[in-house]
Amino acid sequence: MQGVTELTGMILKAEPVNDYDRRVVLLTKERGKISAFARGARKPNSKLLAATNPFCFGIFKLYEGRTSYNVMEADISNYFEGLREDYESAFYGMYFLEVMDYYTRENNDEKEFLKLLYQSLRALMHEGLSNVLVRYIFEIKAVVINGEFPGIPDEEKWEESTRYAVTYIAATGIEKLYTFTVTPQVLAQLGEIADDCRSRSIDRPMKSLEIVDKL
Repeated sequence: MQGVTELTGMILKAEPVNDYDRRVVLLTKERGKISAFARGARKPNSKLLAATNPFCFGIFKLYEGRTSYNVMEADISNYFEGLREDYESAFYGMYFLEVMDYYTRENNDEKEFLKLLYQSLRALMHEGLSNVLVRYIFEIKAVVINGEFPGIPDEEKWEESTRYAVTYIAATGIEKLYTFTVTPQVLAQLGEIADDCRSRSIDRPMKSLEIVDKL
């Protein structure tokens, strides 16, 4: 793998390497999930300092070496700064990033997951939507995209509005996912269904979810 390429994506994780570098995990439209090094990104005057943090979405220019990608430039179109200013929403957002890191793979077509992540982070900053509802919608839709949605479990157990909401989440396009609210009772039932979906498809604890559950 050699040359320079431009990829559209979002940073899922960033960790320090050596004295001034960063290793980032990117979810990209073109190549799925990839890891890359950002040399000197932790230096105070680096042009990559702000652009290599979690939540950053934009176009990344990468050099493809023989064994790794290296971030050369980044044109960030959305830093999701609203999440950085809201303690609770930020933790929900970190949970979404961790889920995407779990589900996605390199060289897979992960465009739907990237779209879901982007729209879900936007929904967390929407004043008319509760973070809990956004979380349940995100969890159910992620299982649908991953091809593991089992249908509505014990269908007769749920209110008609709950069954309708789950059917809507499963069938509708991502751009229209976050366009409804529900009653507290339906929200609680959606939570049960989302928990069931998550337990079926994710086989390890999510560190960020432990924090979210304490909020």
